[in-house]
Amino acid sequence: MVKLSRLNANLLKAHYAVRGKIVIRAQELEKQGRHITYCNIGNPQALKQKPLTFVRQVLALVEYPELLDRPETASLFPADAVRRARLILEKNPTGMGAYTQSAGMPFIRQAVADFISKRDGIPADPDRILLTDGASKGVQSAMTMLTSGPDDGFMIPIPQYPLYSATIDLYGARQANYFLDEANGWQLSEEELKRSVAEAREQGVNPVAIAVINPGNPTGAVLSRENIIMVIRFARENGLAILADEVYQENIYGEGLKFHSFAKVMHELNEKDVTLFSFHSVSKGFLGECGHRGGYMEVRNMPDDVWAELIKLQSIGLCSNTTGQVVTYLMIDPPGTGDESFALYEKEKNAILGDLKEKARILGEGLNSIEGMSVAVPHGAMYAFVRFDLPHPDGTDPEKMTPSERHKYESARDSKYCLRLLEETGICVVPGSGFGQRPGTLHFRTTFLPPKEEITALVEKMRRFHSSYRAKIEQGAVKSA
Repeated sequence: MVKLSRLNANLLKAHYAVRGKIVIRAQELEKQGRHITYCNIGNPQALKQKPLTFVRQVLALVEYPELLDRPETASLFPADAVRRARLILEKNPTGMGAYTQSAGMPFIRQAVADFISKRDGIPADPDRILLTDGASKGVQSAMTMLTSGPDDGFMIPIPQYPLYSATIDLYGARQANYFLDEANGWQLSEEELKRSVAEAREQGVNPVAIAVINPGNPTGAVLSRENIIMVIRFARENGLAILADEVYQENIYGEGLKFHSFAKVMHELNEKDVTLFSFHSVSKGFLGECGHRGGYMEVRNMPDDVWAELIKLQSIGLCSNTTGQVVTYLMIDPPGTGDESFALYEKEKNAILGDLKEKARILGEGLNSIEGMSVAVPHGAMYAFVRFDLPHPDGTDPEKMTPSERHKYESARDSKYCLRLLEETGICVVPGSGFGQRPGTLHFRTTFLPPKEEITALVEKMRRFHSSYRAKIEQGAVKSA
């Protein structure tokens, strides 16, 4: 029998907070008949977001091609969905149940290159594009490739998405944290990047790459072009590759803000020495097709022999799933203005994005009205990283603790707070310690994906809970908080 003591130590070390102990407890409560509002993960369709009609129509036709030749199909499916399905089957004649090329279907990789060229006004090479099972698999491939020894390290933002910290642990690499500037809308600071890389090297870490999430998860921040230029310059000066997590590029809500891709800025700078891995996914944006596990990775400034090794790595897993590849294709090449599906597609897309923008406002303004809570109203993505304050129990002084003791203390506090929040209100959020936070601060991450009426109710439940929880600590009723 396999025992815990015989397992890979890297696996035992890894943690993935968004599906951790609090979520397991939420599922237990749900089995007992409790209504749970899951705000722990960006899973739009699980929170009542409807799939786009065009995407599901094309998928239905390519998965069951017999429909294409039935007379009733013309009345059930728009003509452009039928044409698109026929094109996919023509370009992929082996069908949806067969393996594709390791890098993905060539015509979809070309479509991704065309999408990038149209989005950014720059050339893109389909032979430097891989179709992946969601952005996560692309990130893991890049990190596998770049980790050549146990002292190799990755600079990751704090707070971060725990895919990064968990993958670093799994691969036996080292983590170098750089803190985002909460007081400045979670932007990046060059001084902080310099501090991070210097501290890492002092500790024997060899930084090989810097990860940047834009728009931010869990912060909802949108990086300025100036910030991106600074990161590219910093990467060049320090010999780092860049991992640009850009899966929320369609989710921009702040007035006057826009998404700037790392690829475009690097092209404008004529940067040839920094290797860029950029990632996109069908799980986010306005599609919310998380379960179909589709996405792509584009690579720039990589020699042919190195690219061949990346293709070899991809081939070990044979290929990404064909349905995810098709959904990626439909994401980056949607119906055009002359297509029958265009009007409905645009209506559904704009309704989803408009709803997200409104829910971000409702959540941000609502939580900021709660005494002892504060949050930057999200300008992008699907999340808010909420700061909350708690009094300390009598006799507890974090300033007298060692850094290790303080980290353990604060992690226990935000975890216990989120567990109590779940059990008393049915709201499932993730403790800030699961993403990382500055010492002396407490946070939780929440999505704003539930329906608007649930967001409004959620804010009021949090208001009552937070006031009550603080009072219990002051009265000594929550002794270990």
